[in-house]
Amino acid sequence: MTGEKKEADALQNAPECCDSDVDAILAEVHNTERKGIGMLSKRKASDYKKYLPSLVSFVLLIAGIIADNAFDSDFFKGPIRLLWYGVAYLPVGLPVLRKGFVLITRGKVFTEFFLMSVATIGAFFIGEYPEGVAVMLFYTIGELFQDDAVDKAKRSIKALLDIRPRVANVMRGGNYTSVSPEEVLIGEVILIKAGEQVALDGVMLSDRGAFNTSALTGESRPSTIARGEPVLAGMVNTGKVTEVKIIRKYEDSSLAKILYLVQEATQKKAPTEQFIRKFAKIYTPIVVYLAIALVFLPYFFAETYVFEDWLYRGMIFLVISCPCAFVISIPLGYFGGIGAASRHGVLFKGSNYLDLITKIDTVVMDKTGTLTKGVFRIKKIDSGLFDETEFMKLVGALESHSTHPIARAVTEYTGRLDLPYQVVDVEESAGHGLSGTVNGKNVLAGNQRLLEQYNIDIDQPDERIVDTVVYVAIDHRYAGYFTVADEIKEDALQTVKSLHALGIRDVIMLSGDHEEVVREVATELGLTTAYGGLLPEDKVEKVASLKAEGGRTIAAVGDGINDAPILAMADIGIAMGGLGSDAAIETADVILQTDQPSKLLTAISIGKATRRIVWQNIGLAFGVKLVVLVLGAFGLATMWEAVFADVGVALLAILNAVRLQRMEWE
Repeated sequence: MTGEKKEADALQNAPECCDSDVDAILAEVHNTERKGIGMLSKRKASDYKKYLPSLVSFVLLIAGIIADNAFDSDFFKGPIRLLWYGVAYLPVGLPVLRKGFVLITRGKVFTEFFLMSVATIGAFFIGEYPEGVAVMLFYTIGELFQDDAVDKAKRSIKALLDIRPRVANVMRGGNYTSVSPEEVLIGEVILIKAGEQVALDGVMLSDRGAFNTSALTGESRPSTIARGEPVLAGMVNTGKVTEVKIIRKYEDSSLAKILYLVQEATQKKAPTEQFIRKFAKIYTPIVVYLAIALVFLPYFFAETYVFEDWLYRGMIFLVISCPCAFVISIPLGYFGGIGAASRHGVLFKGSNYLDLITKIDTVVMDKTGTLTKGVFRIKKIDSGLFDETEFMKLVGALESHSTHPIARAVTEYTGRLDLPYQVVDVEESAGHGLSGTVNGKNVLAGNQRLLEQYNIDIDQPDERIVDTVVYVAIDHRYAGYFTVADEIKEDALQTVKSLHALGIRDVIMLSGDHEEVVREVATELGLTTAYGGLLPEDKVEKVASLKAEGGRTIAAVGDGINDAPILAMADIGIAMGGLGSDAAIETADVILQTDQPSKLLTAISIGKATRRIVWQNIGLAFGVKLVVLVLGAFGLATMWEAVFADVGVALLAILNAVRLQRMEWE
């Protein structure tokens, strides 16, 4: 297929300028193979080579202007002058003329190529050769800078995508073989050398290892992982050689999900972005028709009508009307926001959520794993008439079949005990606890509601106990209880204070833990509203009642599978991704890759900065264009002011948008 044929096919579905965005114009026009020069030069050309046509035009333009003003000779006049500026025009103008013509033949008239072609040809028609060349030259340079700015924004996200591992050393036939990560099967063992990246999710087989988790969490602090603990794709081994047993295929790994989320994020457009695209679709043809009217209508009203003068004003209108400043810079702003967030451990599933997170006034937060560490420790055991060791063996064997934080506390406590027990018929009741058969004995371990379901009476422990109480029944008889305690995260208190300082009126805690524990945590964090003893359906009911009040924009923050319903129901769901369940992460709109609640503040700050820059660009583009349009209509602006109103403002807006990629947030 020839370059021209590829180019024509690409333009078959090319959007109009006013309906373009980063992925449309740049992917379908700039990334096609072409033989043209200037802004439409091959993307594979070097950075220097793509600027060469503009440099040639610039040198010829300057030489022509010098010849116009520095010499009195009659040589540089008439056909010679037209030929000189025509040669200066061709390197940057010919590709634009060709693109405009191809799009017109396919029914797309109001494009940037058409606007620039008509404006510059009109300038030549009335003898304004230098201005015709200058408009096309600066427009081309502006487009090249736009290309570079968008490439930079894409590279900020591509840097995350480039962490994709290319090879995994898998144990097969007694030897380690290098294969593609997609070929590794569940249950196989891979070797991770020092400095290498983990290719798939698994569990540590070696005694201990040190890993850099910055690719997943945005935090460069190394993490120590012990035998049996999870190791995630994307981590980098900073210690000795380790072995990892694979528990998920590559396409199901944490890294693959993150890459998918980042790639998909740019497809969900923010309302501001959607509005600008729709508005620009109407705006550009209106300005074109106004330019036509500006050229011909004065004939019927002006005392002295000079066609060349009014044509010049119409050309100015056309140059100014090109909406590139906001059509490119606004998507670029959101693109930069998503990239900046991903580098700081916050994944937005779409630019629409960058907008929405700035509007929240109510935050509903889970307790365990969100505000608290979710790492429980057993504090007290009351086994009643049962031997304490046997009591904990039975409970530990049952709890080993759950991933709940309390279950992990029990299995950690009983890890040193010999548990050669057979466990069958295990059932986990969300928000209640576990039931199952351990060595032929029926064992229940959970809250009071679980035992009440089986009509088992319990002996209430000391009312002064505020830790979480887990009741145990063996063979349908109450056997005793144990208590576990959680710790509040170091940054939880400051996060709550900062949320209030940001103008969020209500920070509400919802928990399945009993009321005494919830009240104690709420008091320590300064929360005025907190509810305990809630099942997943109770949490949903609380969020539903908040939504029913109206006038609220609610964010729900959680990490567990029982939080998924409220994450889906809230206006914006935010999952704590570090230890968060797959269900919570899949349901959420925003993912905090660490388990720090303060990352919520980072997400809000990035959202606000993105929105601020986007509206700055909108105001700048419309304000300057409106002023120059009015001046141009009254003959007070030249083509040079028009170039600034289009290319100059576009460059300023792009530079403003690029700032997002350089900002730092704590």
